[in-house]
Amino acid sequence: MKIGELATLTGCPVETIRYYEREGLLPAPSRSAGNYRQYDTAHVERLSFIRHCRSLDMTQEEIRALLALRDRPEADCGTANRLIEEHLHHVEVRIAELQSLRDQLKDLQARCNGDGASQACAILRELEQLGQPPVTSEDCAHAGHLHVPGVHRRG
Repeated sequence: MKIGELATLTGCPVETIRYYEREGLLPAPSRSAGNYRQYDTAHVERLSFIRHCRSLDMTQEEIRALLALRDRPEADCGTANRLIEEHLHHVEVRIAELQSLRDQLKDLQARCNGDGASQACAILRELEQLGQPPVTSEDCAHAGHLHVPGVHRRG
C-alpha cells in the first residue's frame, strides 16, 4: 500500500509517518519502480503500536525501548513493566503539578471580583509580586534529575 493508504488505515497523518521513519521508529518501506513507498501489514501493526503508545503520552525514547522489546520476543517482560512503572510515576507527578496549578489559579481568581479598572485588579497585583515560581518536573529534568525533558507536555 502507498503512504496515503497507510495514513487512512491508521488515522496517522502522512507527515507523521515520514517523521517516524526519519526517527527510526518505523522502518523504511520498500520502493516501487516509480519510487513510491510501499508499506505492508507489518508497517500497519508497528504504526498502530506507536500511535497507541503516543496516546498514552509516552516519549519517543519510551516507545523506542518498547519497540526494541517487541522486536525481541525472547526479551525480559520485566523491562516493559519497569518502563510503565516509571511512566506512571511521571504521570502521577504531572497530575500533582496540575492540581497545584489549579489551586493557584483558583486562589488568583478568588482575589478578584471581576469589577473595576485593571489598575486595581488583585490578580494583576499578585502576578507582579516578586517570588519564586514553584518547581516543576520540567525544572527537575533540566537540573539533571531522572525525568525526561518535555515528557507529558504537549507543545
